[in-house]
Amino acid sequence: MSGNAFDTLLERGFVAQVSDADGLRAALADRSVTLYIGFDSTATSLHAGSLVPIMAMLHMQRAGHRPIALVGSGTTMVGDPSGKTEMRQMLSEDEIRANGARIHAQSDRYLHFDQARALALDNADWLLSLSYIPFLRDIGVHFSVNRMLAAEAYKLRLDRGLSFIEFNYQLLQAYDYLTLYRRYGCILQMGGDDQWGNILAGVDLIRRVEGATTYAVTFPLLTTASGAKMGKTAAGAIWLDAELLGPYEFYQYWVNCDDRDVERFLKLFTFLPLDEIALLTTLQDADIRRAKQILAYKVTSITHGEAAAQEAQAASQALFGAGGDLTSIPTTTISAQALASGIPLATIMADVGLATSRGEARRTIQQGGAYVNGRRVGDVDYVVSESDLAAGGILLRAGKKRHHRLTLT
Repeated sequence: MSGNAFDTLLERGFVAQVSDADGLRAALADRSVTLYIGFDSTATSLHAGSLVPIMAMLHMQRAGHRPIALVGSGTTMVGDPSGKTEMRQMLSEDEIRANGARIHAQSDRYLHFDQARALALDNADWLLSLSYIPFLRDIGVHFSVNRMLAAEAYKLRLDRGLSFIEFNYQLLQAYDYLTLYRRYGCILQMGGDDQWGNILAGVDLIRRVEGATTYAVTFPLLTTASGAKMGKTAAGAIWLDAELLGPYEFYQYWVNCDDRDVERFLKLFTFLPLDEIALLTTLQDADIRRAKQILAYKVTSITHGEAAAQEAQAASQALFGAGGDLTSIPTTTISAQALASGIPLATIMADVGLATSRGEARRTIQQGGAYVNGRRVGDVDYVVSESDLAAGGILLRAGKKRHHRLTLT
């Protein structure tokens, strides 16, 4: 593997587009640089698709560079039209701020802000205090409406309707880059490939205002081999928050990935050397399961810690054996309508044979012996609902060895 951080990203499949590959490679070779990636505060948690930018920042950090995780509480109040066919739902400022705080707390698990090797910032700190007319005179004057309308993000929305508030998004993101350049010497912005036009607008703004050279890199917009959006399943997002998705369920997402995705996922979501990945991905048929187990363990360890990864792996092996085949455990099919209405956990446990009666099921729950998708449930009135549905259904456990799976008709 190359010693240059840009080449590392290139070799592992992180790079879709780059503004100046040779210039960036030289800049990263000469000194430690500051870079940033923005995360809008539209949800309480990041999801598995967010691991692409997170892992990119970690590779940069490991190479001695300083990443900035920028929470976009300011830009979230405007709404990014990129990749959207409709205007985003507007959230209150309190909701946006709370989401941003949780996203920074998640990012800290990866980047360790307290060690001064990464920065956690929020663009609301400078965007919300802007005066509109001075902003238009100082920043808006550098933007061509014709060039903005030619950007893919805006072209896709023109037929359906593009609000004026969304039209301002590119200016604000470019201003973020300018602000981070001025305050922290940031010379690189990275983001999803749908952000290419927005990031280049920042590069151009810095060149016009400061006469400086900065860089842009975008990541490919990932889909799985089956065509699903990365980090999404039929049951919902694969959240990075353990309260929304337990480490066991997170582990299961990766260990059950498509065989065709294993090599790409190992390159993107682990730090395994490329030669080791090449050996793992030569495995065929049933042996590919070993590569998936390594992938699942490594990603779970990076996201939830070594102890959680060990526990998830042990639970998976105890439940499924070395093969980990979901079809190997007793399964009951329930209707989507029943699940939508919610079913008391004690009732399900009794109905599927995990307890001899509802009373015994309630006692098992009270004593800490009931689990839903690997997460202990202590509430005797817990209701199993659609929010518990994962890629393999809903996995129930009573004690250490009694398991059952629920699937939908």
